[in-house]
Amino acid sequence: YGGMGLDFSYSIAVAEELGNIRCGGIPMAIGVQAGMATPALTRFGSDELKKQFLVPTIAGDFVACLGISEAGAGSDVANIKTTAVRKGDEYVINGGKMWTTSGCQADWMCLLANTSEGPPHRNKSLICLPMHVPGIHVAKKIDKLGMRSSDTAQIFFEDVRVPSKNLIGEEGKGFTYQMLQFQEERLWGVATVLTPLEAIIQDTIDYTRQRKAFDQPVLHNQAVHYRLAELATEVELLRSLLYRTVALYVEGNDVTKFASMAKLKAGRLAREVTDSCLQFWGGMGFTSEVLVSRFYRDLRLMSIGGGTDETMLSIICKYMEILPSK
Repeated sequence: YGGMGLDFSYSIAVAEELGNIRCGGIPMAIGVQAGMATPALTRFGSDELKKQFLVPTIAGDFVACLGISEAGAGSDVANIKTTAVRKGDEYVINGGKMWTTSGCQADWMCLLANTSEGPPHRNKSLICLPMHVPGIHVAKKIDKLGMRSSDTAQIFFEDVRVPSKNLIGEEGKGFTYQMLQFQEERLWGVATVLTPLEAIIQDTIDYTRQRKAFDQPVLHNQAVHYRLAELATEVELLRSLLYRTVALYVEGNDVTKFASMAKLKAGRLAREVTDSCLQFWGGMGFTSEVLVSRFYRDLRLMSIGGGTDETMLSIICKYMEILPSK
C-alpha cells in the first residue's frame, strides 16, 4: 500500500528525530497520520478500504484525523455518544467530536461510533469517514494554550451517510481496535518528547553558563547544576523504558502496562523539565522569545492527550491487580 514494510521500531526512530523540530504541533500532526488514525485500518481494514484511504494517506495526498474524544467523553472512551445506525447499505451518523487534531484540514476521519445497543465495550465500531460528505460541520478551530501550529477542531455530524463497507474490521470491535491504536499513539508521544527535553536542558545549561547573578554564572550554583543533572538522568531513564517497551511490542507482546507507564512518566517529566528549566531562565523564560517557554506550553498536552495521567495510573493499577474489587 506504499509503505516500506518496516517494524514499529522505525516509527519510534522517526518520532525521536521529529523532536528536533522546535515545536510540538508538527510531530503531533505527523503522529496522527502515521500512528494514531491508521493502525486499525492497516491491521483490520479490507483491501478496498486500504486502497481508498490508506494508500493516499501513506503517499501524503490525504490528511487523516482521529475521531474519538467528545465534549462529554475524553479519556472515558466507553462513554462516547456518537451513533452510526445501519440503514440498508449505509451507516447514518449523528453526534459530534471534540479536540480533533488536524480536523479542520482532514480528508478523512477514523471515527469511533456506537453501532448498536449493549455493553459499551462491545457496541462500538471504527469507520472510515470522508470529511467532505454532506452533514459534516467543522464548527470551529479551537484556540489552545500550546500546540498552536496544529489545527484542533470541534466537529458535528448530522445525518451523515457513508457506505457500510467503510467499516474497519468487524462491527462491535471498535473499542478493542482503538485500544490497540492507543498503544502506538502513546509510544509515539513518548518518543517525540525525548529530544525536546534534551534540547531544553542543553539550552538551559548554555544560558545559565553565560548569565550572571551575584557576580557568578547562574550555572555555578549547586542547586542549578545538580537539578539539571538530575533531569538529564530522568530523561535517559524514560528513553530506556521506551526502548524496552518497543522491543517487547515488536516481538508481539502485550505492552499495555509498560506503554502506560512510559506515557505517564513522559507527561510528568515534560512538565517537570520545562518548569524547572524555565525557572532558571528567570524573566527571559517568561517571554515568547525562547524555546523553553514554547515547550512549556506545547508539552503540557502530554499529560492530557491520548489518555490522561489518571487514566494511565488506572491502567497500571489494573495490570498490577491492585485495584479494590467491586
